[in-house]
Amino acid sequence: MAQDPVVLGYLGRALSFELTAVQQYLSLARLLALRGMPQAGEKFRLEAQEEMEHAERIIGRMLAVGVSPSATCLRPACVDGTLRELVQHAVKLEREIINFYAQAVQYCQHKQDYENRIFFEALLAEEQQHASGISEWWQKTVGD
Repeated sequence: MAQDPVVLGYLGRALSFELTAVQQYLSLARLLALRGMPQAGEKFRLEAQEEMEHAERIIGRMLAVGVSPSATCLRPACVDGTLRELVQHAVKLEREIINFYAQAVQYCQHKQDYENRIFFEALLAEEQQHASGISEWWQKTVGD
């Protein structure tokens, strides 16, 4: 069965987003540990692990539909700024990923592609939880 090239594009871009998030969060984890904030660093290390799980699922999906996994565009990690600015950047990245997955869900729904819609809906829900989790952690940690 031929795959929709738009869906394949969504999968490739999703892999790029997830690997960008892994790179960002691992960089923050190490940076914050170096700045003497190991608890904050640990928070982002755990976030990186969750994003890596998403990347693995996307790779599995790509292989299942018969395409070679390829992340085409990783953004550089943002490591400049205060903890507040770094957290704001992380939340902004999560929002971009959320918007992207919402678009993928809408496209798959429009094309009546049930299987891929369910796949992207699951990622969307998990990314919404990530964004909320980072924001809640920030509120509890700093109360700001």
